[in-house]
Amino acid sequence: MAKEIKAPKKADKPVKADKVTKIAKPAKVEKTKADRPIEADRPASTKTAYKLDATAQNIIDAFEQISAIPRNSGDEERIRHFLIDWARKNKFLYITDKVGNLIIKIAASKGMEKHPTIVLQGHLDMVCEKTPDSPHDFSKDPIRFVFDGEWLKADRTTLGADNGIAVAMAMCLATDSKVKHGPLELLFTIEEETGLTGARGLETGIIEAKYLINIDSERDDVFTVGCAGGRDTHIELDLGYEEVPYDYRGMHIKVSGLTGGHSGENIIDERANAIRVLNRILHSIRDLCDLRLTWFKGGTAHNAIPRDAEATFFIPIDQLPIVKEHVEKAEVYLKSEFERTDPELDVYLAEMAVTPDRRAMMSYVSMKVLDLLYALPHGVAARSTDMPHLVETSSNLAKVWVDYGKLCIHSSQRSSVMTRLEALTHRIEAVGRLAGARVQSGSGYPSWRPDFNSKLLAACKKIYKSLFDTDPRVEAIHAGLECGLIGNLHPGMQMLSLGPTIKNPHSPDERLYLPSLAKVYQLLGKILAEL
Repeated sequence: MAKEIKAPKKADKPVKADKVTKIAKPAKVEKTKADRPIEADRPASTKTAYKLDATAQNIIDAFEQISAIPRNSGDEERIRHFLIDWARKNKFLYITDKVGNLIIKIAASKGMEKHPTIVLQGHLDMVCEKTPDSPHDFSKDPIRFVFDGEWLKADRTTLGADNGIAVAMAMCLATDSKVKHGPLELLFTIEEETGLTGARGLETGIIEAKYLINIDSERDDVFTVGCAGGRDTHIELDLGYEEVPYDYRGMHIKVSGLTGGHSGENIIDERANAIRVLNRILHSIRDLCDLRLTWFKGGTAHNAIPRDAEATFFIPIDQLPIVKEHVEKAEVYLKSEFERTDPELDVYLAEMAVTPDRRAMMSYVSMKVLDLLYALPHGVAARSTDMPHLVETSSNLAKVWVDYGKLCIHSSQRSSVMTRLEALTHRIEAVGRLAGARVQSGSGYPSWRPDFNSKLLAACKKIYKSLFDTDPRVEAIHAGLECGLIGNLHPGMQMLSLGPTIKNPHSPDERLYLPSLAKVYQLLGKILAEL
């Protein structure tokens, strides 16, 4: 038996391959300016074929200024200062609470001082996802806009309309002399995308309103009145390493090109999870011959379905032809299985250059890793019995990586029924413990229970009908909104979420439907005037 040795100290990326079974054609890369933008700078953009009216253009102008400022979760300081400067310029009172939320208070229009105060709420941060060929640096580069007919996208990155468009709309409503309103409170929270930190830490007493409109929904014909709660689980498994036999060859495998998307909104679409697809291939190779893992990485965010995953491993040299043929066949059947949801699915396999470091996980450890990843759930766990079109409970196998001799796994669970959220979390913890891993789950955040009888909802439905001669859809969603936490802090507050149409948030395919901007703006203006 080979002697067990210490794991590599650092989870380095695999060595460049020297023999390639399959190589995808490289995408053309457009170089972008990497200088840190000044707050007032605007990102480069293409010209649009869709004619924006004055209202939509004002919103896009504000959104461009916002998009010029990096605002990854945890890095909201620059966008907060930009908004503070805007508030000072317009002589609005502003407050920053202890966790970094920004509240801007705006006096009522003349003659509307006795109208109820309304909160317009959105979050400052965005999910930072990009395609593998994108040179974008989310810590300093502005988002580059791409206008495509009636849609606004970004150049190979997330657009950040989730939720920068809410900030832009609130800015425009507050400064539009044609919009009449009672007292307004603009609430901009931090770190919504990584755990609703801002809403969780919001200080009581700062918000005075009894009505709140969250501008973080993604259909212009839908009023959202409820959402799922969520909880994350972290799993760590210690790994054992040894030298592989001299007649083993190093391999690099990568699954890419998947659609990805929002782990709440898009989980119902049954899109492929790159971590699960890659693990499935590796597990099937292990059925053919001995396989020794050295490295595994997939996923980027807890609330995004993984689009890419890769691994390195050793197999016996004499099994190379069989393994290569097997992977080619696996790609064929996987493409067939996910033809509708992930048409760009790609599997890359290559031999690695020979290196002095021939350490890999022991054979039984490699099998334990593959079994653990296979056993962890992902996808829809239950649908709502009240609203069959709505996912009630789900989990997202979000991130996997190897670092300092440990396999690290991050799973994110959602449910509109908190007891079922707890049960699914306990199941995931149990799977981890059965593998001998350490598990730890966060406290999570509550669901937002729908109130179909609220006065706010009734008034907004009536206003929508008067404007568009049709009724809005009223729904709960299988995603996390800050309303649940804010409502817990302010008992009796009536809340509703709406917004312009956004497709594929949390992925580089995110896009904003431009015609929906004027529609939602008109609706919000009418609500502020008549509520």
